[in-house]
Amino acid sequence: MKATEDNRQSGLRRSLKTRHITMIALGGSIGTGLFLASGGAIAQAGPGGALVAYIAVGIMVYFLMTSLGELATYMPDPGSFSTYATRFVDPSFGFALGWNFWFNWAITIASELVAATLIIKYWFPDSNSFLWSLLFLSIIFLLNFLSVKGYGESEYWFAIIKIATVLIFLVVGVLMIFGILGSERVGFENFRIGDGPFHGGFFAVLGVFMAAGYSFQGTELVGVAAGESENPRESVPRAIRQVFWRILLFYVCAIFVIALLIPYTHPSLLASDVDSINTSPFTLVFEKAGFAFAAAIMNAVILTSVLSAGNSGMYASTRVLWVLAKEGKAPKFLSKLNKRGVPINALIVTTIIGMLAFLASFFGDGVVYIWLLNASGMCGFIAWLGIAISHYRFRRAFVKQGHDLKELPYKARFFPFGPLFAFALCMIVIVGQNYQAFTGNGIDWKGLLMTYIGLPIFLSVWLGYKWKHRTKMIPLDECKFDT
Repeated sequence: MKATEDNRQSGLRRSLKTRHITMIALGGSIGTGLFLASGGAIAQAGPGGALVAYIAVGIMVYFLMTSLGELATYMPDPGSFSTYATRFVDPSFGFALGWNFWFNWAITIASELVAATLIIKYWFPDSNSFLWSLLFLSIIFLLNFLSVKGYGESEYWFAIIKIATVLIFLVVGVLMIFGILGSERVGFENFRIGDGPFHGGFFAVLGVFMAAGYSFQGTELVGVAAGESENPRESVPRAIRQVFWRILLFYVCAIFVIALLIPYTHPSLLASDVDSINTSPFTLVFEKAGFAFAAAIMNAVILTSVLSAGNSGMYASTRVLWVLAKEGKAPKFLSKLNKRGVPINALIVTTIIGMLAFLASFFGDGVVYIWLLNASGMCGFIAWLGIAISHYRFRRAFVKQGHDLKELPYKARFFPFGPLFAFALCMIVIVGQNYQAFTGNGIDWKGLLMTYIGLPIFLSVWLGYKWKHRTKMIPLDECKFDT
């Protein structure tokens, strides 16, 4: 009965099952950040530096997810942290967070299309990039157009492919480490070469913090998906509880295995990028184990990861845009739903923006596209800041208004340390985005502008809405908890 009432109130279909939500959480951040960027992180900061950075960011993401879990189980809403910020911080802050999140994922769709065309050229080097991008965009659009269950089912299988790859990699890696597979037993020699496990000093580790942060972005999608879950009070806590183990197993253990088997001075680790699948650390380990066609297999896995990221980006940005329209913060025509409960106009507009951003990569040496990508680069960290602030204010308001914490279906541990720690580390990462601009002979003003352009855009949207509508921070005793 409750689910039926929610359906009537929101208009969306609560069709995502617990297994969908769990796999969205498990597979949300597994992608090119792990399969490709992890090699560059080890090369940049050494094995010790990479492990420290990923563990620290992993802890931060765990706290963020527990904060989001507490909010999403008590108030499941497709607007997620945009809605929470509107209720517990300031309507202008919620407005800015919503548009920030939509812009971030709309541009991410374009970047995934670029990555997909580069990957497909591994098999078809002379093929037309535009046609491939059109095909991939059509697939992503259709998966979201059919129904929310179509999105959930596709993400379920995308996640299974990624998780199976990581598990196989870890098994193969452990067998190689103990000398069961490959030539001989491996020790800690790779941690002692060069200048030891920490290469490049503090700033190198700081640089890996940025890469680790980007790698984990996507975990917050569970908050959006909770708004269309059949039973968010069961599925969301279950997904959140698995976040810690996913971070430990998929990132920390994978980087540890890579660091033991491949020296950080290996030239291929430095070359890890989407355009060079052969240099994926996963490929290097598989090849060292004697598996033929390792690069082709990893290429296919990375392609599914890219399509998964684009698929999730389309889903999340469409829902947030729909909520903004429902709340009067976006044009009203974007609030239209089709008969299957899909925000069709929001989906079409998001698809068009993603395609236009992709086309920008073909003009002027991609200058426009690079600027868009840089503008969106900081958006994920701003969204995480919003989660930490919203949860901190939510819990304080909840207690101040006389509520018992036993009323919460899921309670975040380590409050208030969790959101405060996440807030502090996010701020460090945001401020340190382009520390290299200050380390040369003079300040690199162009580099600073390109890196931090997303910050003034966010502040302008936030303060502009605040000035126009004269909004104020909501007092704790006036925050609303109706679900």
